[in-house]
Amino acid sequence: MTMPLTLISHHLCPYVQRVAIVLQEKGLSFERIDIDLADKPDWFLQVSPLGKTPVLLVDGEAIFESAVICEYLDDSVAPRLHPTPVLARARHRGWMEFGSSLLNVIGGFYAAPDEAGLRRRAEDIHRRFLQLEDVLGDGPYFAGDEFCMVDAVFGPVFRYFDVFDAIADFGFMAATPKVRAWRAALRERPSVQAAAPADYAAALRLFLLRRKSALSALAKSGIT
Repeated sequence: MTMPLTLISHHLCPYVQRVAIVLQEKGLSFERIDIDLADKPDWFLQVSPLGKTPVLLVDGEAIFESAVICEYLDDSVAPRLHPTPVLARARHRGWMEFGSSLLNVIGGFYAAPDEAGLRRRAEDIHRRFLQLEDVLGDGPYFAGDEFCMVDAVFGPVFRYFDVFDAIADFGFMAATPKVRAWRAALRERPSVQAAAPADYAAALRLFLLRRKSALSALAKSGIT
């Protein structure tokens, strides 16, 4: 693909990160432009009908929604990150959606207003990791030796837990050795490392501290 590519981004958005991972796995050069979602510029609203990131501009033409962007890239540029068999591809797409639903639960976790809600959300996340434990093989990635689109989805998911784990031990990945090994493998993947800005952990922690939530209170209590 020789057309200029521009990724419209928010510095904390995990959906932007998954697209950035796919772009890098495809070996594609792209410009990245961060916007403030609290003060969206008019030009952004013209290319993002839903007012959300990411948006990929392909020679100036906008593609929005991360799943759509990733499918476009996989259809357009080798190497393919989806499996070839139709049934396996459908299964992978299902687990991609599972990853997106987990991001929603993570949002509920860091927004929980009280300790009881925080613990309920943490238990929900733990249950979901137990479900993943049951479907993972020998690794290092979701489908074995080959990095796939499901891995691109979960790289940004796991990145949250680097910050959460520094606040307290919530037991998210208790009794899930395969999930922990997968997380470690994705952490070392160059495309996953490069998908977030260097100050991501500090920026996420600041975002959490500014929220009036049980997690922000816990994070503040750990500051000396």
